[in-house]
Amino acid sequence: MGMSTMDPPVRPADGLLRFKLSTMMFLQFFIWGAWFELGFDYIPKLGFQDTWQLPLIFGAFNIGALVALFFSTQFADRHFAAEKFLAFSHLVGGVAILGLFFIRPNPNDPQEVNLLFWPFFGLMLVHSIFYVPTISITNSIAFANLQDPQRQFGPIRVWGTIGWIAASWPFIFLLVDWSRVPPMTEVGFFQWLGTALGSSLVGENSMAMKRCIFLVAGVASLLLAAFSLCLPHTPPKPAATAADALAWLKAMRHLKKPFIAVLFLVTFIDAAVHQSFFYWTFTFLGPKVDGGWVDIPANWVGPVMKIGQIAEILTMFILGYALKSLGWRWTMILGVLGHAARFAVFTYYPEPWAAITVNVLHGICYAFFFATVYIFVDEFFPKDVRASAQGLFNVLILGVGPFAANVLCGYLRQVYVMSNPVVPDKTMVNYPAVFQYSMGAALVAALLLALLFHPPKQASEAESA
Repeated sequence: MGMSTMDPPVRPADGLLRFKLSTMMFLQFFIWGAWFELGFDYIPKLGFQDTWQLPLIFGAFNIGALVALFFSTQFADRHFAAEKFLAFSHLVGGVAILGLFFIRPNPNDPQEVNLLFWPFFGLMLVHSIFYVPTISITNSIAFANLQDPQRQFGPIRVWGTIGWIAASWPFIFLLVDWSRVPPMTEVGFFQWLGTALGSSLVGENSMAMKRCIFLVAGVASLLLAAFSLCLPHTPPKPAATAADALAWLKAMRHLKKPFIAVLFLVTFIDAAVHQSFFYWTFTFLGPKVDGGWVDIPANWVGPVMKIGQIAEILTMFILGYALKSLGWRWTMILGVLGHAARFAVFTYYPEPWAAITVNVLHGICYAFFFATVYIFVDEFFPKDVRASAQGLFNVLILGVGPFAANVLCGYLRQVYVMSNPVVPDKTMVNYPAVFQYSMGAALVAALLLALLFHPPKQASEAESA
């Protein structure tokens, strides 16, 4: 039987296409994962001020998110082929983050710290403004070139999460204290490997190696810039109509509905709580001599935190069942309470086995709340404003919520300072004290959902309200 005109064309290169898109996703999130978690340990130890310099440096990514959502992504969609915009953005962003590798002020010299703050912040801002839009651009390239995006996108997007996880692997070896590792010829392979993986750099030697986060991220960004030129051509989209231009305003009008207003507020709180996890956790889990609390070797802290992303992949498989069984409200409440439980363990029982194991809750925290919010918005907002509504919630999740957390955490770092019991001439953060704020905020968010979040049973009821 011959192929009718209604049948989809046969594409023998589909396997190659999926490989290219999967590689694109892997590198896209490898770049972010290479510097983000460890950066919250490394950058504060450069001596920048907690009151405004650190919030600005970390807030550069949030500023990039706002620029991307309101300008860059739409501008790129309408004027440039997506793969060329991706290549240019990663070229500029990669060079910028490579520059951060070479800027390392002496934390004991306030004048040098203040002098180097502006170039450090400027490079971080340039990287963020060019990197953040590419998150949605890579999605656009995938959706435009897949024959069945609903079925095919998930297996390709999961390579982004794998890239985020894999980004910590180089530091398992980069942060090894090789001076303490005997030659393999003397002890045999297995004893050599065990000693190497259990020997972590500390102090100045650790700091010198941790700045390689920018080198690894920059090289990956330049690799993706070159690889983008091999991606399928994805032409620009037509300019928006007048109705599209008003979609933002129409989406915001839905905030007058009580259940959407409550969800908007809770999303802001949970985004801030989520950011506070990244702000504190790498140093908290790390060696005591470097200001940590749990005393995990520094080269293993990244992989420990990545347990959360592995759990996220697994949790996404049961999200549909959870939504069907529990409903919107209780699924989201469990997601928020996952944060509260994790911070409760960090606060009251920071034993290594518990502090490591509790990171599996990240899957519940992310899938049961943030992923559910995206699904909820797609379900309950009218079709003509859904994209803009997703953008509004993205402003909270990637922009406003994390920026507020950066400012508040910087303030708490100053208030809850204590002497380091291992190195008395140095100070550290009183982590059980600061974690109580994150735990409390998560409990407040869960309570708001339980008491005030009552969406209609059917999306059609929400649209007509």
